[in-house]
Amino acid sequence: MRTRLTAVILALGLGQPLLAQNVGEKPASREAPFALQAVARLPNPWAIAPLPGGDLLVSGKPGRMWRVGQGRVSELKGLPKVQYSGQNGMLDVAIAPDFAQTQAVYFTYVSPQNALVLARGTLRADRLEGIKTLWQQTPGGRGQPGGIIAFGPDGMLYLSVGDRMLPDTAQDPDNPRGKILRLTREGKAAPGNPQYDAGGVRAQTWSEGHRNAYGLAFSPDGTLWEHEMGPRGGDELNEIKPGRNYGWPLVSNGRQYSGLPIPDHDTRPDLAAPKLWWSPVIAPAGLAIYEGRDFPEWQGDLLIGGLAGQGLALVAGDGSDQLARWDLGMRVRDVAVGPQGQVWIIQDANDGALYRLVPK
Repeated sequence: MRTRLTAVILALGLGQPLLAQNVGEKPASREAPFALQAVARLPNPWAIAPLPGGDLLVSGKPGRMWRVGQGRVSELKGLPKVQYSGQNGMLDVAIAPDFAQTQAVYFTYVSPQNALVLARGTLRADRLEGIKTLWQQTPGGRGQPGGIIAFGPDGMLYLSVGDRMLPDTAQDPDNPRGKILRLTREGKAAPGNPQYDAGGVRAQTWSEGHRNAYGLAFSPDGTLWEHEMGPRGGDELNEIKPGRNYGWPLVSNGRQYSGLPIPDHDTRPDLAAPKLWWSPVIAPAGLAIYEGRDFPEWQGDLLIGGLAGQGLALVAGDGSDQLARWDLGMRVRDVAVGPQGQVWIIQDANDGALYRLVPK
């Protein structure tokens, strides 16, 4: 096995950064620069999408979605049926960049046939109308669906697809599992993708070798950030670049659940290494880039929820370090930043809740 020093030298030779640091051993603080304001109690909430007028859309894993705002909570009608089991169900929700004109809402879910689905509907008051399936995973899988949506500055839609608990498929270029896809808003392969001319899944793929990405967001400079859960240790924060392979399951800074080792990232400098990693894990879920006035000291930094971490992490905007981690005593499933810089989180629980972070 290569020594760590050799791996550093090889990485430098390829122009890659030095070995990422493990920030999982940094303790979480119970003292936070904000208070939590409860906004609504919601069963099994999963994702948040702020609307331009100040309301929020919140998806619920059992196959529900709510509009929250102005002191009221209304459940949306017209949603498709989902497979609600384990990690599967209704997943992400995001509004189109031209939402003010189109009222278009994009969302992901696991169908009764166990396939990850990307769909779009038009928001009319408390209903989603004209729902259209834009992309559907073939074949489906088990858990670890991914399903996170991010719109890029190029106007394209980026979609994370988990390995569905079938790790080897993350290295199969003709299978969408374990990939980040770059699609048009109609769910087709986007021109300019690394293998656009190859057709099929290859034409849709932006990056590969991912395990279960539950965070995907663009920073103001156009950098695409992704985080994913490792197996037994080794949660990752990655800077996503087109055509790169991020290594799963060939390498990981975690171990198999059986306890058997997996080669570390530093043994394969040809595969993209994470910027940061967490062992012990925080089970990252939800990712937002902060811009706004409520917390001016956070401008451009990354906010990451933690399920196992029971709180919220703040990471430098260049991914170089974890600046803080706060123990909130709850599984944080998603984090979102509103149009004026309000920060929202949701508690992952049967009797979950939506909270706003209020500066102290």
